[in-house]
Amino acid sequence: MNTHESSIRVAIADDHALFRKAIAKLVDSFDDCTVITEVSSGKALIEQIEKGTVPDIILLDLNMPVMNGYETAGYLQKKYPDISILMLTMYHTEHSMMKLIDNGVKGFLKKDCHPSEIHTAIQEVMAKGYYYSYDSAGKLASLLRCEDREAVYYKNVLNPVEQRFLQLACSELTYKEIASIMGITPRGVDAIRDNIFHKLNVRSRVGMVMYACRAGIYM
Repeated sequence: MNTHESSIRVAIADDHALFRKAIAKLVDSFDDCTVITEVSSGKALIEQIEKGTVPDIILLDLNMPVMNGYETAGYLQKKYPDISILMLTMYHTEHSMMKLIDNGVKGFLKKDCHPSEIHTAIQEVMAKGYYYSYDSAGKLASLLRCEDREAVYYKNVLNPVEQRFLQLACSELTYKEIASIMGITPRGVDAIRDNIFHKLNVRSRVGMVMYACRAGIYM
């Protein structure tokens, strides 16, 4: 284990013991890195951090018991925003990337990546604040193109009343509560909803919310 004061302090959270220990041994072999903790769950990771073992960067598994990568990243973003997170996963979609980036994740590493990429990713996150592989960058670009296109369409085709309704529909409010907030009748809400369904080519409230998320529309 490296102990130089200027070493990058790394924590590893993965529920597969053999993989976790192999990654820890690899990272510890880097001249500029020191593994300060390795744990099997997000909950155990947070417990270690709250006891004072605070890393500069975390290699975090996406699928873990007790607290998965989404939950752990979200908690750490709120409580420890200065800690950088690199997500370890075998597969991620554009929308899982969006959710993880929203939760403060700075980059993505596939579990079958070349060992040298792990070192590169750690160094780039520490130097630049982010790391995206060719695969991740392509997915992110595709997602941003989709968001830009749908955001522009949303602003052009929905009038201000419909835009307000769509924002409210992204909450846990019932349609009756939305009608009260907007000062219209429940029948008026039905009319606005049906217009939005038609304009956005969706068929349910879930469809509206998914569209709103892709277009960056939130309450």
